[in-house]
Amino acid sequence: MPAAGAVSASRASRPGLHDRRFRRSIVAHIEGARRMSVTSAAERWGDPAYRRGLALVLLAGTLWSTVGIAVRLMEGAGEWQILFYRSLGLTLFLSLALTVKSGGRPLAVFRRAGPTAVFGGLSLVLAFGGSIVSLVNTTVANAMFLFASAPFLAAVLGRLVLGESVRPATWIALAVALAGVGIMVVEGFALGHALGNLAALVSALGFALFTVALRWPRGGRSGADGDDQRLTAVCYGGLFMTLVAALMCLAQGRGFAVSGHDAILALGLGVVQLGLGLSIYTIGARSVPAVELALLSMTEVLFGPVWVWLFLGEEAGVMTLAGGALLLGALAGNALSGLRRRPPPIGPL
Repeated sequence: MPAAGAVSASRASRPGLHDRRFRRSIVAHIEGARRMSVTSAAERWGDPAYRRGLALVLLAGTLWSTVGIAVRLMEGAGEWQILFYRSLGLTLFLSLALTVKSGGRPLAVFRRAGPTAVFGGLSLVLAFGGSIVSLVNTTVANAMFLFASAPFLAAVLGRLVLGESVRPATWIALAVALAGVGIMVVEGFALGHALGNLAALVSALGFALFTVALRWPRGGRSGADGDDQRLTAVCYGGLFMTLVAALMCLAQGRGFAVSGHDAILALGLGVVQLGLGLSIYTIGARSVPAVELALLSMTEVLFGPVWVWLFLGEEAGVMTLAGGALLLGALAGNALSGLRRRPPPIGPL
């Protein structure tokens, strides 16, 4: 029987043995993880709840993308008149939805949502107002692409206000996104669309503030309570925006008189495009992973310019397309880089 020292020397004489075993272990681990990811994806697709959630989220993004073409189809309503009827429709729809959802006790839902929902609603005044003003004063593609900067603004605000950590990949994506925004803003100023560009960035800031408000410590909620809080905050936003738009209509001397066509279209934007879109997104999002939600929500930005191009012939400038591609690429890259992490919840819009 060999001595212990001889055995050790024999093992030491095969210097690559442990390295080979280690490499085989790593390869086996990676292959197992790959099979697991494929299996989990297949299992998700086989889940009816997942497929239904996917369809609802895609439908919500498609509904949200119609705002640009709807604004272009207005006969003569100004931006504040559009905002008045759109916000009125949204407020009525969500008030009814919350009443039904709460079993006839909507005030209890509003009380439970707390001041966080009120601040979220105030933030949405910037978001709603900026979006329509921008669409009236610049191209749909330019406005939509700039709206898409909201998640990055939310990441920065989350870091400054809430002390949330920001992944290095997100900082890199933010730098790429800023380059894309810069390209679009330069073109917008050159074409005389400065107001539309600035309004779009104000809208993105409003959505970012809304996102941060719902993540405020001891204010943000999760699960069904979180759904109610988001719906309540958007309802507040619709109410506040209705009041602000009414004051602006009176201040400009235009009043509320618009054609029946414009009134129905604007009310439809509030009820269907925003209200129904938000409701079905909230339902669908419960069964779709967060990273997929981040990617699927880009359908709004992608489809919006397509509708006005297909039906109205509105084209985007080369720099707008280049800047938009950078921005959307940054969004997709940031979402995919966070596959192994659970990102914080974002706003429903």
